[in-house]
Amino acid sequence: MATYTTEIASDKLISDNPIHQRLLKAYIAAKPWISGDLLEVGCGEGRGVEELLPLASSYIGLDKIGEVISMLKIKYPGVDFRQAVIPPFSEFKENSFHTIVSFQVIEHIQEDKLFLQEIYRMLKPGGKAIISTPNITHTLSRNPWHIREYKPQELINLSKGIFDQVEAKGIGGNEKVWAYHEANRKSVQKIMRFDIFDLQHKLPAAVLRMPYEILNRMNRNKLHKQQGNSVVEITHEDYPVVEDPMKGLDLFYILWKK
Repeated sequence: MATYTTEIASDKLISDNPIHQRLLKAYIAAKPWISGDLLEVGCGEGRGVEELLPLASSYIGLDKIGEVISMLKIKYPGVDFRQAVIPPFSEFKENSFHTIVSFQVIEHIQEDKLFLQEIYRMLKPGGKAIISTPNITHTLSRNPWHIREYKPQELINLSKGIFDQVEAKGIGGNEKVWAYHEANRKSVQKIMRFDIFDLQHKLPAAVLRMPYEILNRMNRNKLHKQQGNSVVEITHEDYPVVEDPMKGLDLFYILWKK
């Protein structure tokens, strides 16, 4: 039985729906670029497996959590799921994949440059990687599960030092989504009024994870009660792909190897 933290948004908890739909959108938005041999880095509980499988000639899903991999092997018999702690990707040779996707992962990786270098190494010539990560411009508080978050240009600069072409886009939101985000911002600000010593940025991440989890879950439940059906009715279609990454809640980049 999986335990749903606020960091791993659930498709089964109503209060998580806006986040689940936002994360699902990355998979749907990536479809035009999915082809050939596909590697997913950080497949999680398989949110996008059914979206990706029909488009690839082969699929390998990686995640560091063994319980998740075991669950996916039962749910999708015959699909290649593997537990791995990365980077590096030592079990894969260079020029192995036509496409690599990695959504909401790089912010958890200490060695982010090595992470992207390894993705480049594993791509076949002409291959592409599609990645997403939170846009720190719109982040409401420090997330103690994240090593770092990026401004759009920071991730462009990092990627351009490794890949031959970078297409920088974003996962944005319509009026319904931004109304939820604004309500969330106001609610978080009320909580943060009590952090008069700015402890969220001074304490070690490990110390903050439990209070962050409790307060974040309370906040999502509160927003669901306040906004009712609007929380339930948000779908992936309410999160359009935007050409300006600054306008994205998440950065959504296509990275090419010539």
